[in-house]
Amino acid sequence: MSVDALKNALPAYAKDTKLNLGSVTSTSQLTEQQLWGTVLACALATRSPRVIRELAEEAGDHLSAEAFEAAKAAASIMAMNNVYYRATHLIGDETYSTLPARLRMTVIGKPGVDKADFELWCLAVSAINGCGRCLESHEKVLREQGLSRELVQEALRIAAVINATAATLDAEAVLAPATV
Repeated sequence: MSVDALKNALPAYAKDTKLNLGSVTSTSQLTEQQLWGTVLACALATRSPRVIRELAEEAGDHLSAEAFEAAKAAASIMAMNNVYYRATHLIGDETYSTLPARLRMTVIGKPGVDKADFELWCLAVSAINGCGRCLESHEKVLREQGLSRELVQEALRIAAVINATAATLDAEAVLAPATV
C-alpha cells in the first residue's frame, strides 16, 4: 500500500508523523470519498513528487474517476485562489476585497461531486497553502452544509500530516547525498 510505503520511508526522528499518517488514513470518520479526496488534494498541494505518486495511486483505489478528477481540480483551483485571496488580505487594504477577482472559478460551482466534499478538499488545501480568507470561507460553507467541527478538524489533521510527510521526505532526499 502506498501509505505504508510512505510510512516505511519516514526516518526514525519522524515517528510521530509516521504514526499520524497511519492514524488519519485508517481511523477517519469521513466518508471514503471525503477521506481519499482530501488525501489526494493535499498530496497535490504539497508539490512533493514522491508523496503525490504514492498517495494518488492509493486514492485511485478508493475514488471514482469523477471524484479523483474533482480532488485534482480542488488542488488546482485553490493553488490559484489561495495566492490571490491571501495576497489581497495581507495587503491590508480592504478595498481589494471589494474588487472583482476576475478569475475563472466555475469548478467550485460544478465540481462533479457532492459540494460538501469538494469544499472539504478546498479547505484542506487552503490549510496547506496558508490562506486564512479561504479557510474561513470554506469552513463557513461546510458548517452551513451540516458538517460538524470534528469532521472539519479531520480534514485539517489530514492536511497537516500529509504536509509534514512531504516536508520530511523531501528534506531527507536533499540531505541524503550530504550524509553519505
